[in-house]
Amino acid sequence: MLRSVTSLLLAGLFLTPAAFAQDAGALRAREAELREQLTNNQFQRPMVLESTGANGVLNGDVYAVVDYPYDVVGRTLSRMDSWCDILMLTFNVKGCQTRASGRHGMLSMAVGRKFDQPLADTYPIDFTYRVAAATSDYLAVQLNADSGPLGTKDYRIVLEATPLDAKRSFVHFTYSYANGPTARIAMQGYLATTGRNKVGFSVVGRRPDGAPVYIGGERGMIERNSMRYYLAIEAFLGTYQLPAAEQLEKRLSDWFAAVERYPRQLHEMDRDEYLTMKRVEFARRQSASVTAN
Repeated sequence: MLRSVTSLLLAGLFLTPAAFAQDAGALRAREAELREQLTNNQFQRPMVLESTGANGVLNGDVYAVVDYPYDVVGRTLSRMDSWCDILMLTFNVKGCQTRASGRHGMLSMAVGRKFDQPLADTYPIDFTYRVAAATSDYLAVQLNADSGPLGTKDYRIVLEATPLDAKRSFVHFTYSYANGPTARIAMQGYLATTGRNKVGFSVVGRRPDGAPVYIGGERGMIERNSMRYYLAIEAFLGTYQLPAAEQLEKRLSDWFAAVERYPRQLHEMDRDEYLTMKRVEFARRQSASVTAN
């Protein structure tokens, strides 16, 4: 049980409240503050990745400029079903269903290991879904779960967006989680064994030959997962003009290719293994949706 819950924690799905701008002006001010970093960074793209950790609470944030107009970003990312499509692109999310409609509802997600497994062997998490703001120049979406296994609590995903010009938008994606005592023990065990050599993206030093030394530990884990989820958002946005029948394969292909740009941090499996696993999982989700309807 302890090992399986540790895997869920590593999936980056147990999230606590994180600060967000709350209006277009504040989000644009943040973009102005980060402009130099957005222009010059290790990612060679307009992106900033930040993480913090204190008092058992870990936070991960991605800020990025995307080449999509705000009307596309706002329309697609405000829909609850879109978040199932986004989250399921990642390795650990094995199923997802939504209930209710409009600006409020429930998103039920099944989280498991990085291989194909029955839903009965996964862990279900129910998130409340809310569109906190959806105006002509600002979108804020929140997904919250108050409690989880092993004393974890206050789980939250937040997405904000605002237009920069007619063709580009500024996006802020954040998540965090708080560990209870049992979860901290499980995490320490993981970081001492399987996760010992895994790293994030923040550079904390240089080796004698000039090679970067990347942050490890819990903050490294947060950074890996924040990047995975952000890349899933980009992969989803990249298919908005395609016919519905062509969207899934492009999203899967694009997400995996994006992850593999950072193999030191994000590589987990080969492409064929990933595609086979995800086709099964998305087909199972579609079958469940048809049955429910």
